[in-house]
Amino acid sequence: MLDNIIHYFESINPILAALYATLFTWSITALGAAFVFFFKSYNKNIMDSMLGFTGGVMVAASIWSLLIPAIDMSEGERFTKVMPSVIGFLLGAGFLYAIDKIIPHLHIHFKKVEGVKTAWQKTTLMILAITLHNIPEGLAVGVLFGGVAAGIPEASIAGAVSLAVGIGLQNFPEGIAVSMPLRRMGMSRRKSFFYGQLSAIVEPIAGVLGALAVTFFNPLLPYALAFAAGAMLFVVVEEVIPEAQQNKNSDLSTLGFILGFIVMMSLDVALG
Repeated sequence: MLDNIIHYFESINPILAALYATLFTWSITALGAAFVFFFKSYNKNIMDSMLGFTGGVMVAASIWSLLIPAIDMSEGERFTKVMPSVIGFLLGAGFLYAIDKIIPHLHIHFKKVEGVKTAWQKTTLMILAITLHNIPEGLAVGVLFGGVAAGIPEASIAGAVSLAVGIGLQNFPEGIAVSMPLRRMGMSRRKSFFYGQLSAIVEPIAGVLGALAVTFFNPLLPYALAFAAGAMLFVVVEEVIPEAQQNKNSDLSTLGFILGFIVMMSLDVALG
């Protein structure tokens, strides 16, 4: 089935393919958010395992799908070859750091509001927290498809599709992580679902913008790939892993992380 999907994406414009791929990742978030129609609450141990899985997928994607291709396509040798990735990585992490400090948001466990002080409701702040996670994910998929459109050999449709599949898998718990707490806070099921899926709508936007940017400026690709990797790893270290380790049974989230890493690594190597 994946082979058929890859062949289809090879037959269409890579920019359009970036849109379709990120719409897919958004739809998996919506699928997770739809759990609010069937369940009143979620098991914290299961959620921590799924968050750990999310972290594992994002770390593996950052390495195999983004950083390694970014280094491979850079010119020069030794430090010269790695510098575009170093610069892009630092810019990506710095960008998310700045957003994290500026935009007010609140995480699943409602411990503390981050960003500038605001009178916004907890529901709005939590939706913003998950939305911030999705910006680098959509960008990562988009820049890979943009590399294909630019004709760069190190960028492949198969690699971009495998990344989209991995991102989609880890988006499922993110949809649950938004909609279920909103329902528990008294919001209706329909509104909880609406805001749960809405948190990932930035992925198609970031994906298309990333693909267009790389298409029009080819030398940007290694920087853009590393930028997405830096942003994703910032999210993992600063937010995903700490949240997954909140409860006493942290072994489950650790095992989830390992499983997610293996799944994403296998997808990228097998398909990319």
